Amino acid sequence: MAQHRHKRETNARRPKAIQVAGPIAIMATVSAVSLGVLTATPQNDNLLATPSSAGAGDISAAAGSLSNAVTRDDIVSRSESRLLARKIAKREAKQEQKATLRAIERADTKLWTTTELNLWSGPEKQADKLGVLDGIEKVLLTGRKDNDRVEVVIDGKSRWVSAGYLTDEKPETGPSLGGACTNGSVIDAGRASLYEIHDAVCANWPEITSYGTWRNDGEHGEGRAIDIMISGDTGWEIAEFLRANYSALGIEYIIYSQKMWSVERSGEGWRYMSDRGSTTANHYDHVHVTVY
Repeated sequence: MAQHRHKRETNARRPKAIQVAGPIAIMATVSAVSLGVLTATPQNDNLLATPSSAGAGDISAAAGSLSNAVTRDDIVSRSESRLLARKIAKREAKQEQKATLRAIERADTKLWTTTELNLWSGPEKQADKLGVLDGIEKVLLTGRKDNDRVEVVIDGKSRWVSAGYLTDEKPETGPSLGGACTNGSVIDAGRASLYEIHDAVCANWPEITSYGTWRNDGEHGEGRAIDIMISGDTGWEIAEFLRANYSALGIEYIIYSQKMWSVERSGEGWRYMSDRGSTTANHYDHVHVTVY
């Protein structure tokens, strides 16, 4: 009997061992699972990040494609605009050419130029200068005017000149430089500019034959002065002509009819001089010119 109880007691202890081992196994399982979760966390993060990165790349690529498409559209649009502008400009040029030809064919008005005029390729300020039209010359006009210029016909071609220098009647030819003395008068002078003054006066007023240069006193003695023997209105014509061309002739000052004009005081015009007592001393019978 005692042996039977002993076997039951031995069997009764086995469940306790199973009960103790159960919690240990559960704890080990939980620990293993927890460790697995902790160890797998970086892998899970990478897996989560991968879709996001791929999505951003897709969006960027799509944006790039859209941008490229817009850029191509802009280029095409600008190219078409330039092409259209060229076509319009070409058409306008042809129309202007036809209008110019019609204007040249219908031109029938002729006027005189009052001075030398620059010839321009068109009325615009950026037009090219193509030559010079002489003064006192009759020219054919088309009747077209733009930007203070008028169109003229030169050798069958359209040219433009400044408006305001054309007249119906031929202008009278005034005195000018560069003419030749034909009345036989000569002078003996010290400065080359005195010879130029003599030639200019002689060419424009051939009726004057008397000139004075050398004298023993003052600027005449230095070879820097000339007296043009004339009086009245003609004397003033000569005096004003010389004053207008003082730079080209090297003139320092002019005296006539008791008045004086000088380069140094040119802003004062003709100035009165004090009475010197006689017609000749007061320069009523000659124009005195002093050069540099």
